Amino acid sequence: MKVALIQDWLTVIGGSEYVFKEIASLYPDADIYTLVARDETISTLGLSGHKVTTSFIQKLPFAKTKYRNYLPLFPLAIEQFDLSAYDLIISSSHAVAKGVMTHSGQVHVCYCHSPMRYAWDLYHQYIKESNLDTGIKGFFAKLVLHRIRQWDIISTNRVDYFISNSDYIGRRIKKIYNRDSETIYPNVAVQDFGLGVDRENFYFTCSRMVPYKKIDLIIEAFNQMPDKKLVVIGDGPDFKKIQKLAGQNITLLGYQPFEVLKHYMSKAKAFVFAAEEDFGILPVEAQACGTPVIAYGKGGVLESVVENKTGVYFHKQQPGAIIKAIELFENEIDNFDHNENALYLPPKHL
Repeated sequence: MKVALIQDWLTVIGGSEYVFKEIASLYPDADIYTLVARDETISTLGLSGHKVTTSFIQKLPFAKTKYRNYLPLFPLAIEQFDLSAYDLIISSSHAVAKGVMTHSGQVHVCYCHSPMRYAWDLYHQYIKESNLDTGIKGFFAKLVLHRIRQWDIISTNRVDYFISNSDYIGRRIKKIYNRDSETIYPNVAVQDFGLGVDRENFYFTCSRMVPYKKIDLIIEAFNQMPDKKLVVIGDGPDFKKIQKLAGQNITLLGYQPFEVLKHYMSKAKAFVFAAEEDFGILPVEAQACGTPVIAYGKGGVLESVVENKTGVYFHKQQPGAIIKAIELFENEIDNFDHNENALYLPPKHL
């Protein structure tokens, strides 16, 4: 059986890339197709043994770093891959990977991290945060995303079976695509984390610095609590913005290797998580350290954090709501047994 694996892009390493790595480990002889790739990313993910084919976007100016600027070309690019010789096609998709062309003699399984967020659920947020509400540039951005949505629905018919990365995303797939899916949670390397014993007096968060992660809300909350310390790990487009917001009680470490992340994760009083995530790998990693999670109560995190056992929720993405959740946590901190609740891992995971 000839197998092709499709990933949107292999330029940075995040949750979807780790899932793709796990899928690729099941098919060591499979060929890989992706819009854009960086050699160091392929090497870090251990994919060097696979044949990797990129699209024409790879050859466009600044494609390895500014590939999102070529969004209007993504549907065309993904359709140019000739997969007619393969028996099984597995796509790992949060953008356009599921849109590869297939024929009736093939089986196409899509592991869907989410329907394209900036075209669907986060469309209005994306338009506002990108200052595309008005003007000619805004008009063309809206037109492009309108066409992307049309293509996205059409290309759904090229998938035989959908796998969702959470029940939350399964409901989104049903709403947008009117397709059923089976949930298989992402792989989480819980064995790489140990139970933290000696807790220190600080809170911790970690994320790529992009708007929907809402790191700015966590920063603003801790600015209003100068007696509480916060350590932040992560880098990204919004890093300088976050840096300007941070008060003296907040330490920004930027990108850090895994061992440093694990150290702070296992020493923290609690892990603070403000994003509406599709699944949320970091909260599960925090629980693997026995670290309670203070999380926004929406999205995939509802399937991994047990309220008042392994964490507490806040229900508005506002600094005030985060502050109240931290106050609640500190009042109930003695009820969180790090040993007993060292790990709550959802049962159906890779």
